[in-house]
Amino acid sequence: MTSLQPAQILADGASEEKGEQARMSNYVGAIALCDLIKTTLGPKGMDKILQSTGRDAEVTVTNDGATILKSIMLDNPAAKLLVEISKVQDDEVGDGTTSVCVLAGELLREAEKATESGIHPQVVIKGWRQASAIALSSLASFAIDHKSSPEQYRADLLQIAKTTLSSKILNADLDKFANLAVDSVLRLKGSTDLSAIHIIKKRGGSLRDSFLDSGFILEKKFGIGQPKTISNAKVLIANTAMDNDKIKIFGSRVKSESSEVVANIEKAERDKMIAKCNKIKATGCNVFINRQLIYNLPENFFTDNNIISIEHSDFDGMERLALVLGAEITSTFDHPELIQLGACDKIEEIFLGEDKAIKFSGVQLGEACTIVLRGPTKHLLDEAERAMHDAISVISQTVGESKIIYGGGCAENKMAAQVEKRSREVGGKEGSVMEGFGRALRKIPMYIAANGGLDGEEIVGEMRRREEKKEEGWWGVDVVSGGVGDMKERGVVESWKVKRKVVESAVEAAEMIIRVDEIVRSAPRPRERDPRMRG
Repeated sequence: MTSLQPAQILADGASEEKGEQARMSNYVGAIALCDLIKTTLGPKGMDKILQSTGRDAEVTVTNDGATILKSIMLDNPAAKLLVEISKVQDDEVGDGTTSVCVLAGELLREAEKATESGIHPQVVIKGWRQASAIALSSLASFAIDHKSSPEQYRADLLQIAKTTLSSKILNADLDKFANLAVDSVLRLKGSTDLSAIHIIKKRGGSLRDSFLDSGFILEKKFGIGQPKTISNAKVLIANTAMDNDKIKIFGSRVKSESSEVVANIEKAERDKMIAKCNKIKATGCNVFINRQLIYNLPENFFTDNNIISIEHSDFDGMERLALVLGAEITSTFDHPELIQLGACDKIEEIFLGEDKAIKFSGVQLGEACTIVLRGPTKHLLDEAERAMHDAISVISQTVGESKIIYGGGCAENKMAAQVEKRSREVGGKEGSVMEGFGRALRKIPMYIAANGGLDGEEIVGEMRRREEKKEEGWWGVDVVSGGVGDMKERGVVESWKVKRKVVESAVEAAEMIIRVDEIVRSAPRPRERDPRMRG
């Protein structure tokens, strides 16, 4: 007789959610993440305190979307997908991480209403695709390009930097930090490789003491008794062991019949190190920078042979230094003719606050520069570094794709107006979905206004009214005056590429989540009992 019991195909302890239950689980997770991060949106966004567990219990205070999302531990699979999308947004264009997460969450909120009213997820996806195509086409239609006018182009970059930094901790001195970011990126001459821009955090002073320095600054010191300045430097960058007394270092034990044998072993070690130093000297370098420590014997050798030595350079700094000097990091010196040395016009010791550092001027990669951030606390400097990273990334992307749009929710308002207009023409279920897409877009300016203590619904309604009446102006949320303002007059400018990427990524993430109709969770791995434990 055939059993009516369903066949069990999953292992004991595994679980699954199907159909509406699976979709509801995804909706809840994504919308909860959206609600968590939406209060950080805009120039008046609130901060979050992130406290780690453990002995150190490190505390981070930030309103940077990427930092918040990658720091929180999540269990919901849909929420994890949104975090991955925001990471990609941060890696590719450097900004818009909060916007992409909020927009995806609002799309799923609208999708939940649609599916509850009987609209199939595939119809929702079809409507989204039509709406996103219209929104992106509208976005491209009102994008502005001033690259042909150098003065206006630089002014646009400055306004983009100010808009990006306005929601960060550096908004107290927007002009100064916007100029720092723009000047550092324009030195790259169109390249989007930010490796040539080095950011140093130095505690002390205030944020207003931060500055941009041409060349490269390394937070290290010269060897003892060595000159503090050298011109026409030929630099060898290495990652090699420069310790001669391995017996003491590794705690080895040597059994011998006399101390003479031990002395011979130590002499052999010294001779081996001197031979290695002679190979380094044969390369023709007059500056030797090593990733590892340089002990007394090789340091004295280098001093006697007029070679400046710098030890224990951090690996990230070394790779960037090798790039800007045109050198290659090496670890063996048997073939000096194959070693590529770096070069620069001058190396000198400088002071950063109360600490010494080494400055490389006239490097081969002439675009290289260093931004030195000053501030009273570690948390402040960390947040300032994240803000500068966002501004530099956005500006570098705008240099590659120079189109701009006006911010403050202006772009979302215009896109939503075009999507809603088309939805009325399409009608039916797809038209209803497209109308929901427009509502999701308008949530961005609504949250910007609400985070500034304003009535979001009233301001978005006024923006919509002006857009429908085709009143001349670029209408957006003006959190300073507390109403609707012309974003062109206010100088609120954003990168077209960043905004386009926000819409594309949010739609892709929401589409991926709404396609899911089953969640299967594997069984937890059983813990093996320790045979030494009794009972």
